[in-house]
Amino acid sequence: MAAVKEIKLPTEAELLKMPDSAYMNEAQLGFFRAKLQQMERDILQNADATTEHLRETVIVPDPADRATIEEEHALELRTRDRERKLLKKIAQSLGKIESGDYGYCEETGEAIGIPRLLARPTATLSLEAQQRRELRQKMFGD
Repeated sequence: MAAVKEIKLPTEAELLKMPDSAYMNEAQLGFFRAKLQQMERDILQNADATTEHLRETVIVPDPADRATIEEEHALELRTRDRERKLLKKIAQSLGKIESGDYGYCEETGEAIGIPRLLARPTATLSLEAQQRRELRQKMFGD
């Protein structure tokens, strides 16, 4: 049985100090893989908690209280829907890590950058490309 090489994952501060030439090296990819996997676990736990919470049926005779509870449930469901969409992006990002495409802009092929990936690990566009896309959407209602 082959020995598994264990990599010590860097901290965010260490990532930011790494030179540009180290971009998307094994340690950085390991860091983002672990971060994405943790995000995935957190979302799945939240989904389980929501399911349990929504199953708890409380009969409230007051219409105002009932409306409040229904609004809270609707808000919770909207949040879970956003998280469901984020799960897809997380899976795509994990796939990109495996294929070697993670961290590079889908439009330009340029590096997205560590600071942007720390803020949004599922980013697929560089900041400039994202700004151009948002401007086009604003102008043309894309």
